[in-house]
Amino acid sequence: DLAAVVARRQESLDALHKELPDVPGWTNLMQAIEESDAEAWVVACTTESHVAVTRELLEHGKVVLLEKPIAETLEEAESLAPLVHPDSSNLMLGHILLFNSEFQELREVARNRGPISYIDCVRHRPASIVQDFPGENPLQAAMVHDLYSTQVLLDCAEPDHFNAQFHRTENGDIDLAVAQLQWNGGPVASFAASYLTPAGMPPRGFDRTEVFGEGWSARIEPNPRPISVWDNAAAWPLALEVRANPPSGMMAEELRCFCRVVRNTEAVPTGATYSDAMQVQRWMEKLNAFA
Repeated sequence: DLAAVVARRQESLDALHKELPDVPGWTNLMQAIEESDAEAWVVACTTESHVAVTRELLEHGKVVLLEKPIAETLEEAESLAPLVHPDSSNLMLGHILLFNSEFQELREVARNRGPISYIDCVRHRPASIVQDFPGENPLQAAMVHDLYSTQVLLDCAEPDHFNAQFHRTENGDIDLAVAQLQWNGGPVASFAASYLTPAGMPPRGFDRTEVFGEGWSARIEPNPRPISVWDNAAAWPLALEVRANPPSGMMAEELRCFCRVVRNTEAVPTGATYSDAMQVQRWMEKLNAFA
């Protein structure tokens, strides 16, 4: 059950009240902590606010699902370490791709087929993001999803080679991030994340992941979902694996998993623990340095 909402602006709560009139809301986090009986808390604010909000909740004994990345900097992310339980049972990281049906099948295929040689991930988003969200780097905002997915596919192994490049607009904004990782002379992974897709493409751009092993390969294209509708224009009604009525798809499954973590009936899955998130945070720090 949705027990409460905390927002920065009263206007946001007023807008939500029309849709969910019985759900209380606060603009003050401390007041919400004191007055709400919520068992579980989801932090989905701006990345720059992640650590401050999560620290407040953890200090008050709350169990938190934190959207990734943890923070804008490694140092900030590390500051939460004293508050996180050794098994990360009080802090689960948002990793919706972990619960995506295509990715789950890909994990099973890779597990059964044998060692991975090469992973290629692309995640392209609308060019309008450069203007709508100035300063948002596609490495942290988009590529991070594929870094997490690769981490899980390779059982959290630590790469020993990092490389990255950025492309910038005429105004100096980053609209493309390209990166390469290699694991101890073994698997190689390449990543591209951008804000380059034009208005005529699906509204959330497109994603594709390809995996190659000895004698096998696999490809998933989870965004947009495989349904297109045309009338006077093209439409992609299921850009992501998310449906509201009834709640289904990767977002719903992530929240159901989080509820089981809160009730101590399931451990935080691999790829969603604090230590997993810190590993990816360190990868992003190194890639930013190379770029």
